[in-house]
Amino acid sequence: MTLPDTMTAVHLTGHGGLDRLNIHDDVAVPSAAPGEVLIAVAAAGVNNTDINTRIGWYSKAVTGDTEAGGAEGFAQVSDDDAGWSGTALAFPRIQGADVCGRIVAVGDGVSPNRIGQRVMVQTMMRDEGDSRPFRCITFGSERDGSFAQFTTAPARATYAVNCDWTDAELASIPCAYSTAEGMLHRANVGAERVLITGASGGVGSAAIQLAKRRGAHVTALCSPVKADEVRAIGADVVLDRNADLLATPGADTIDVVIDLVAGPRWPQLLDVLRRGGRYVVSGAIAGPMVELDVRTLYLKDLTFFGSTFQDDEVFANLVGYIERGEIRPLVAQTYPLSDIRRAQEDFLAKHFIGKLVLIPPTASA
Repeated sequence: MTLPDTMTAVHLTGHGGLDRLNIHDDVAVPSAAPGEVLIAVAAAGVNNTDINTRIGWYSKAVTGDTEAGGAEGFAQVSDDDAGWSGTALAFPRIQGADVCGRIVAVGDGVSPNRIGQRVMVQTMMRDEGDSRPFRCITFGSERDGSFAQFTTAPARATYAVNCDWTDAELASIPCAYSTAEGMLHRANVGAERVLITGASGGVGSAAIQLAKRRGAHVTALCSPVKADEVRAIGADVVLDRNADLLATPGADTIDVVIDLVAGPRWPQLLDVLRRGGRYVVSGAIAGPMVELDVRTLYLKDLTFFGSTFQDDEVFANLVGYIERGEIRPLVAQTYPLSDIRRAQEDFLAKHFIGKLVLIPPTASA
């Protein structure tokens, strides 16, 4: 295709409310640097990390839940540590951790045979300039992402996918499913009893499917109005997110907790773990501050896992699951890219199951 000089893109101009998201139609189309590809974006998923980054929730100055600052931001944010990595972000930034699109150009060192491939980009990618363990960068945070008509990505982090899914379905995979699979991978989940919090969201619903394909028995926590839909995607037991977990499933009954919520009810998640159980966390939508009785940790011989960095095999495995038809995402709704503020408002309201996806306008030369 003949590439235009400019494109439509959403600029995040700083940490704060929805007013920090600004649509521009005159943003220069990026060029693929050596080792990179240029992607025409077909669809871009909406994720909690996009909102957390916008509002500066990752700053240690913030102690509330995401929803508390989702629309207006937080007054006490420190820009110096408001990125997920604890460092300052550069603005303006094009966010968007999820992308499905087609490669339209390649940089030096990349085979031109890749042009035309329909692809997804690994959200958590290795930092090419840093070989230390657990060092990575996020697509749409440390580098521009998918809330635009075009984006660039390292060729090694850009995966061709051959399937009959829609673009919106593929765009719902990278962040949510890699986060969920990364958690299961980190905790080495197998055919055992797993409890998943926040089970109706993008990561939670992904975790249900991915845990079931590993043979796990899944207990899911969600709002009662979403229980039937959560059960339909594979959960064996669905409980009210505010249920007394010591009543059901009961103390010492769960092998692995997959937690995306944290918040004030967190201590019961440890109470239901059996001795020697594992707890893995990759989110805190109900609030990052929890009360830990250290005696529960050591007397029950529990293992805690934080899960952000992902081994390369995590994303490669997801592509295999897709191509073999072992998983299928849930797309709740699509929006034009220009409706990004409304999409994020709907995301915060959480009246849906699965993913919300943005569709940019078709590019023309």
